[in-house]
Amino acid sequence: MSMEVTAWHQLYSMNNQRERRPVSRATLRRVWSFARPHRRRITLFLLLSVVMAALAVAPPLLAGRVLDAIGKGEELGVVVGLAAVIAGLAVAEAGLGLLTRWLSAGLGEGLILDLRTAVFDHVQRMPVAFFTRTRTGALVSRLNNDVIGAQRAFTDTLSGVAGNVVTLVLALTVMIGISWQITLLALLLLPVFVLPARRMGVRIARLRREAADHNAAMGTQMTERFSAPGATLVKLFGRPAHESAEFAARARRVRDIGVRTAMAQSAFVTALTLVSALALALVYGLGGFYALRDQLEPGSVVALALLLTRLYSPLTALASARVDVMSALVSFERVFEVLDLKPLIQDKPDAVRVPDGPAAVEFDDVRFAYPSADKVSLASLEEVAALDTRGGETVLHGVSFRAEPGQMVALVGSSGAGKSTIAQLLPRLYDVDAGAVRIGGVDVRDLTADSIRETLGMVTQDGHLFHETIRANLLFARPEASEEELWDALRRARLATLIESLPDGLDTVVGERGYRLSGGERQRLTIARLLLARPQVVILDEATAALDSTSEAAVQEALGEALEGRTAVVIAHRLSTIRAADLILVIEDGRVVERGTHAELLAAGGRYEELYTTQFAEPTVVPAA
Repeated sequence: MSMEVTAWHQLYSMNNQRERRPVSRATLRRVWSFARPHRRRITLFLLLSVVMAALAVAPPLLAGRVLDAIGKGEELGVVVGLAAVIAGLAVAEAGLGLLTRWLSAGLGEGLILDLRTAVFDHVQRMPVAFFTRTRTGALVSRLNNDVIGAQRAFTDTLSGVAGNVVTLVLALTVMIGISWQITLLALLLLPVFVLPARRMGVRIARLRREAADHNAAMGTQMTERFSAPGATLVKLFGRPAHESAEFAARARRVRDIGVRTAMAQSAFVTALTLVSALALALVYGLGGFYALRDQLEPGSVVALALLLTRLYSPLTALASARVDVMSALVSFERVFEVLDLKPLIQDKPDAVRVPDGPAAVEFDDVRFAYPSADKVSLASLEEVAALDTRGGETVLHGVSFRAEPGQMVALVGSSGAGKSTIAQLLPRLYDVDAGAVRIGGVDVRDLTADSIRETLGMVTQDGHLFHETIRANLLFARPEASEEELWDALRRARLATLIESLPDGLDTVVGERGYRLSGGERQRLTIARLLLARPQVVILDEATAALDSTSEAAVQEALGEALEGRTAVVIAHRLSTIRAADLILVIEDGRVVERGTHAELLAAGGRYEELYTTQFAEPTVVPAA
């Protein structure tokens, strides 16, 4: 490796240093648990790295021997033979390099696969409260940057330390054997090489962190402004000139930092290249002096010069090896931090499936408060100094009701009264603090999550869709569904005619969050997805609240198909949609304040009658003066 390349490598290492902090033995044991399945590949990888390091020392000696053979006028066969050995070593080194690279790539990518799969599977088991608090970008960074940082511990740092130690020991041994005086003087220049690298590395790392912050801010601005709802908001209420000026200011700062960083790097590399030239000049000058006095062979001078270039690289790399190892282990710790956050909601070891047959739904004196942040999140994922450990305020106070198989129970009340919270307890997105929620007579905490998902379907107000095809969004509910079943669900959701009219039909991509479809179309597609899943229990969380009257009529027809013969819990903003409910509950401040049928509640003249009258009161006509 040339001195210039070594300088750039050293800079890169310094730029990627993380904050130093002690790493526990428990972390090392867990690292080994991930490495254990790859131990044979790791062993072979390290052995080949050592062999390659040993091979790297031989060519300088052979080159010096060739020079001596020429100077002494030895036979041509000797020179050709030495050249052939050098060529053979080069071929062997190239072959071993490819094999080592293959092992390194397989090891690194295998470790990334293991870590990413473990984190992804773990995150999927986290409760909804985790996702409501966590910054998505910070979580994705754990799956990308930190996982890759952890992988470098094996593919770069581990092999680098092993190979560099062997190269350093062999090179120093050979150089001292040739001339300990020249070797000692050459080593005196090492601090001139390493110390500026550390100081310059800190400076450049600071610049890069600042640039990363500005890039992150620009990325956030672009992500928010370039999404369909964000772009709409900017066009309606935004100030394009202000948005552009804000973005340009950050971009200019990144440009300025880039120029300063480039100049600092160039100055550093130029200085260190000069140092390497001076070191080589020292070797050639002092070595030439000894050679002219017949105290050293000319070939030995060349060998020393070539070995010197192989000496500085491992020395500088090993000088920062501890930092590299600690950085990699910190990446592991950040990954383990996510894996150590236990899901608040888990299946019991003896969990059972939902009983077969029609399913009743029951809430029995349910009391609930949202969990505190320290139970469901991490400060680093929320990007705060410390999580709030205070418990949440109780939002449900003794809620009780029962929906028999095939019945519809409707929840109405003011915004923030607790209706959606009740709906989220049924599919066990949260667990109750007291009381019980039962499906088919069994507490949901005693049921398996899979059987709850199979039994229960939910349509929310936003009707979320993935940025995939209509087919993929439908098959998310039941992957094994046939083409005929897909079209049957679409027909029952009153959406088949629209899909048939699209050029790509079921293969039409719906766009981010389904924004290529209208609100009513999105809702009907989510209803089709629910119909395809064939749940026994249906939850509708204000499924028509954001729709106009025309879209609402179409969605109501589709909902009629979805509710037929099923137990239903319906949260209604528009009271006209739940007149036929078997039971209507009026929720206020987390309590059931009234219950009964539509007619009974109107006759009672209480809160329901007040809500109903407010919605359907005739507008007052002011007579003309």
